[in-house]
Amino acid sequence: MTKTPSPLKPAATVLLVRDCDKELDKLEVFMVVRHHQIDFASGALVFPGGKVDEGDSAEGLSSHLPASQAADDPLLSFKIASIREAFEECCVLLARDKETGSLISADRLNPMVDQYRKDMQSGKIDILSMAQAENLELATDLLAHYSHWLTPTFMPKRFDTHFFVAKAPAEQLAVHDGEESVDSVWIGPNEAQQEAKAGKYTIIFPTLMNVEYLGRFGSADEAIDGSRKTKTVSVLPVMEETEDGKFLNIPAEAGYSITRRPVDPLMDPARK
Repeated sequence: MTKTPSPLKPAATVLLVRDCDKELDKLEVFMVVRHHQIDFASGALVFPGGKVDEGDSAEGLSSHLPASQAADDPLLSFKIASIREAFEECCVLLARDKETGSLISADRLNPMVDQYRKDMQSGKIDILSMAQAENLELATDLLAHYSHWLTPTFMPKRFDTHFFVAKAPAEQLAVHDGEESVDSVWIGPNEAQQEAKAGKYTIIFPTLMNVEYLGRFGSADEAIDGSRKTKTVSVLPVMEETEDGKFLNIPAEAGYSITRRPVDPLMDPARK
């Protein structure tokens, strides 16, 4: 009897990028190391992100969005979730002061982190509550959508995840939260791939493919512009068992460099 796949939960991931001048890279992305007690990709190097919350589609949010943001955008709740997760996980807030139109400065952000972040993480408040109290415009226009991944059907927890790229606000300092994530790093995409091969970091297949994607660009602006022009193809990895082992296959039209890869130990359904 075929087992019914677990239901998909909507989720969002944000790649915060900035320019750099490293030997291998001219841009870098903020990544965090997940806590070892988390049951999905524990200990892995990942991008900030998580499940879409009910509050990410609250009616009152419409008055806290850019004029260019369409109300019927099917990705709107995913964009809000990306902004909220960046705030919760790495203390970065993609938002503007509604009166001045300027991005939130570090001086303005720091007390907001102290006042709202833990309550938002615990679900006591939603992002609308903070937006109303602080008179914020959530900068969904800064997010470039480029990728859509669905967790394989054999996984016990499954996510319907949309990926966004955004330039990290220059004045804000990204840091890990010390709870869901225990470490963090600004790292170039080619540097990350090299260090994953060397065993310094564990990077699961979907993350690695999107790290590699960033390696196509020579600056943060190029990554944003290129992502806005990218045709998004839904990627549902399918497992294939052969005499040589287990493999994940993804569609060639998704545009990644490979279409087949051995199953990561962290994603192996036989893993205990």
